[in-house]
Amino acid sequence: MNVKLGYLLPTRERIMEGQPETGTLLALAQRAAGLGYDSVWVGDSLTARPRHDPLTLLAAVAGRVPGLTLGTAVLLSALRNPVLLAHQVATLDQLCGGNLILGVGFAADRPNIRAEFAAAGVPFEHRIGRMIEGLRLCRALWSGQPVDWDGRWQTAGATVAPTPARPGGPPVWIGGNLPASLERAGKHFDGWFPIAPAAPDFAAGLQHVRAVAASHGRDPASVSGAMYLTVSLDDEPEAAEARLDAFLARYYDQPAALIRRRQACYAGPAAGMAEWLGSYAQAGAEHLVVRFAGDHDRHLDAVAKLRHA
Repeated sequence: MNVKLGYLLPTRERIMEGQPETGTLLALAQRAAGLGYDSVWVGDSLTARPRHDPLTLLAAVAGRVPGLTLGTAVLLSALRNPVLLAHQVATLDQLCGGNLILGVGFAADRPNIRAEFAAAGVPFEHRIGRMIEGLRLCRALWSGQPVDWDGRWQTAGATVAPTPARPGGPPVWIGGNLPASLERAGKHFDGWFPIAPAAPDFAAGLQHVRAVAASHGRDPASVSGAMYLTVSLDDEPEAAEARLDAFLARYYDQPAALIRRRQACYAGPAAGMAEWLGSYAQAGAEHLVVRFAGDHDRHLDAVAKLRHA
């Protein structure tokens, strides 16, 4: 495959297993880099699905594995004050040498996620407008120029320092697969980073996102296409399916069949996965971020071998 391959660190899984130590997570990041993975990613949640803070953990990864591309998959930016977020992200981008990708999402409508927003003092119903405006303010602050802002937040001649290593700040990718999500991706974001569609639907979605970008005077080729994929490998297909279902049900506290209708998943032998990943590459995906259900060392090795086969 010519696409870039990313690895999602199991922060949520380690918390669920009662193993919050960060040393093993940093070792996994280092192992992934050594095996040729292009990027390492961390998810986000405060109280709904507790895990390590993504920006803090990625700063530690940047210190352990210099030069590696780092990403959030995905950050709930609406939960954060954008001035503080702009400062944190700029510092992280400096730490990783301008190799940060900020994947963001607006959160599903679930009782535990509504409670998470309430705990952070953020109105759930206004999360999308808050996310869009907050990220616009971040980008303004990343310019290094004094910013006057009169909206949900107010600034007068505000600057943050340092500015990101990458001029203008890191690329910001958005998830989501509904029509409104595709419109937002094309109008406002540097990449489309969904979790749901099969490869043919991904190709159609990316084409639509880029058409929206062009209609708003943007270069459609500047909008990256990426996918977030969940994988369970086993030579015995039944064992792979059972492991995937158990993983999803425990992770989301919902029936696995329901989650599998909403997320792109593969369960089976490695040979079948190579074809599955290839279908996304052919559909236009430039970056594939994989989350493993099962032993991470074994999965890291197996997928790395597929890439070089």
